[in-house]
Amino acid sequence: MEQEKDSTCIICGGQKAEGIFILSEFICEACELEMVRTDVKDAKYPFFIRQLKQIWFGKNA
Repeated sequence: MEQEKDSTCIICGGQKAEGIFILSEFICEACELEMVRTDVKDAKYPFFIRQLKQIWFGKNA
C-alpha cells in the first residue's frame, strides 16, 4: 500500500515512500527485500531480528 507522505523505516531509519506497514511500524521496500534474501547464517541476520523486535516490544527492545 502506498502512503502519500514519506515514512520512517524501522530497519534503516530512512525516510521512504515505498514499503509495508506491520502493525504501526514501516519497513521500506529496500530493507524488506534485503531481509527476505538474508540467510540465517549471515552476520546481518541478528540486526534484522533486533530491529523487528521493536514492532512487538517497543523502541527499547
